[in-house]
Amino acid sequence: MFYEPKDGHGLPHNPFNAIVTPRPIGWISTRDSSGHDNLAPYSFFNAVAYVPPQVMFASTSAKDDRGDTKDSVAQIRDSGVFCVNIVEYAMRDAMNQSSGPWSAEVDEFEFAGIEKADCQTINCARVANAPASLECRMTRMVELEGAHNFLVLGEVVGVHMRDDCLKDGMFDVLSFNPLSRMGYRDYTVVREKFSLNRPGE
Repeated sequence: MFYEPKDGHGLPHNPFNAIVTPRPIGWISTRDSSGHDNLAPYSFFNAVAYVPPQVMFASTSAKDDRGDTKDSVAQIRDSGVFCVNIVEYAMRDAMNQSSGPWSAEVDEFEFAGIEKADCQTINCARVANAPASLECRMTRMVELEGAHNFLVLGEVVGVHMRDDCLKDGMFDVLSFNPLSRMGYRDYTVVREKFSLNRPGE
């Protein structure tokens, strides 16, 4: 099968949502100027550079009470900071609960029963028991083609790692089983790994 996205695919669900998979989930926490916290998962997320460490996520829809975007982007535009919390399999239900189209006044930490803690280098909350949290200062926000599509880039200025995720001096992903997004309503979890040496190493 071949299709051009501009002409549609003719399938019951959009296959593009499942082709680039699995995708890591950035559980983005933000805080507005009045101190209200927000937490929402984004699967258009990844790390993009080592030095300085940088990450990105994209928001692709809008809410009536936010105009052209959603709570996360609106609060980052105001504050210039955000925190990326890594999602483990054990927190899948809480993550899913925080993904709803709740009104701007809803604190998803409280709504989903998620313990929060303050970040160290930025004025933002983080998921207290996340395997890792990345405190970020926004470096750029790019309006992408299409309605409500925003790309947010940030420099990581602080890193939290849960002590039980450190083994032999390394951050061990199998100690917490990262959750990843597939297509449609499907997710997957990392439970095994293998190593490959690059040519010339």
